[in-house]
Amino acid sequence: MSKTMVLFSGQGSQYAGMGREFFETFESAKRVFAAADSALGCRLEDIMFSPDPTELNKTIYSQPAIMACSLCAFEALKEKGVTFDGAAGHSLGEYAMMAASGMLSYEDAFKLIKLRAEAMQRAAEKSEGVMYAVIGPNAEEIESVCEQTEGYVVPVNYNSPVQTVIAGETDAVEKACELIKQTSSAKRVKCVKLNVSSAFHSAMMQPAADEVLEGAKKFEFKKPEMQVFSNLLGTELTDFSNMPEMLARHIVSPVRFTSELAEINAQGYDRFIEAGPGKVLTGLVKKTLDNADARSCEDLASLEKAVG
Repeated sequence: MSKTMVLFSGQGSQYAGMGREFFETFESAKRVFAAADSALGCRLEDIMFSPDPTELNKTIYSQPAIMACSLCAFEALKEKGVTFDGAAGHSLGEYAMMAASGMLSYEDAFKLIKLRAEAMQRAAEKSEGVMYAVIGPNAEEIESVCEQTEGYVVPVNYNSPVQTVIAGETDAVEKACELIKQTSSAKRVKCVKLNVSSAFHSAMMQPAADEVLEGAKKFEFKKPEMQVFSNLLGTELTDFSNMPEMLARHIVSPVRFTSELAEINAQGYDRFIEAGPGKVLTGLVKKTLDNADARSCEDLASLEKAVG
């Protein structure tokens, strides 16, 4: 029996104008933005639809904006008759996952992502961290180089068998990239700097994790209405007894997306729809799982293709 998984985009996938077509077409999208605006105390659509992405690229706005676009896509897919058996997200995408699965109301999800984004922005402003995607070598090679490199640099996103993101102090991360290029057994090695403001999912975000731990205690987390999977665990999430601690650990721990996809696949999921800006997760699914039907939905054209 075929099972369908919705995947929610992570940070760095934002772009000016994302979500506009949903907002102009679906009442459900207007409700998503109303929940966002109420929680954030601003008109998020003005920031998202502006041709100038300067404000959008700030962590305090990019995180709720990506979630808004993701939830608009999710609602549009449901209106088109798509039913989902499970949900997962990449990094901040797990907050959209919690909203879509019924763990949080949309307004509470936006309040919580506001807390997270502001905490991470403050932590980023106090650090000099960067993130680079390393494409080509396997994770073990990259882990070994990080351990040998002077300074703080660690793997933080295990995205696919041939893509791992490293993060940490700027000098250390750049040295690690050069060493990987010099020593890797992979035929081709590429290091790409990510469009983020600090070393997310590393120990440099500990102040943000501490803030989220305390702030998340004010929210009520319900049992999800579908299966959900965890970046932190790399497998299905079944224990919801201490979500504040889980969310705090998530901020300073690696995203184990490769392991997560393997478990999702093992549980019979063969259709994947990425809801939100970009096609990054769609690409990772295709690179990681053989014969998976992976599609994306970020505007009206891709909505029709995702449903078809």
